[in-house]
Amino acid sequence: MQTLGVVEDTLFVPMLGRIYASEHCPQILYDKKALELKNKLPSDLIEQKKQNQYILLASASRSANMDRFIRSFLKRGPNGVIVQLGCGLETTYYRCDNGRTRWYAVDLPHVIEYRRGLLPETERELYISGDAFVKEWIKKVCNDVLDAPILVTVGGLFHYFEEHKVVALLRMIGQFGNMEVVFDTVNKRGMTMMKKKYMKQVGHADAQMFFYVDSAEELAAKIGSNVKVIAEEPYYRYIPKNGLRLSTKVSMAISDQFKMVKMICLKT
Repeated sequence: MQTLGVVEDTLFVPMLGRIYASEHCPQILYDKKALELKNKLPSDLIEQKKQNQYILLASASRSANMDRFIRSFLKRGPNGVIVQLGCGLETTYYRCDNGRTRWYAVDLPHVIEYRRGLLPETERELYISGDAFVKEWIKKVCNDVLDAPILVTVGGLFHYFEEHKVVALLRMIGQFGNMEVVFDTVNKRGMTMMKKKYMKQVGHADAQMFFYVDSAEELAAKIGSNVKVIAEEPYYRYIPKNGLRLSTKVSMAISDQFKMVKMICLKT
């Protein structure tokens, strides 16, 4: 299997969160596939104890939130298509597949190569190597599925890009027809906290971060073309808090009170 080098830590942070939740907080997320992969991951990553419970569950909560939007989408249209941008080592397919959906996973070539070694494509999955901000992936998907409804999920990706680039991507998606896009983001206060605490804990204090959303309606207006806001929700609203450490509960409550981290769903 290919060695990832500098990408490695960021790629594994969400996986470590899902493993932690599955072992200690299954009420938030239980990910059987992540547990199966635990022994195949670099042992030094599994053994490190740098992250506190809140940081680990922040990653798991993103997956739980994405699962909720995906299940709702597939309940409305069982033949809908799921596209995961910046898929990394996400195992959503194994948690949410309904036996009919077609799944697409998009990431950079070296990530897709590594992913394929751990998670080979299933019959209804297709991995696409490429840049999420370039239209080749969306042309491929639309040519494959024609008029099927499409949900694009973007987890943990937008933070690292400037607003104009994110807006351009969302406009590009809108040009290809009727789609929904769900992503996690922070507001300005949340961005400050993320830079100070979250990135330091996961070992990337020097990471450049740019994109935040204070208002989903304002973002939709910047995108234009009659983009509608389907949801703008505090990140931990639907995350079960029972059994969590007090410090974790407090951090989640503060985050939601000030809308520091949120889930946004747009219809293009």
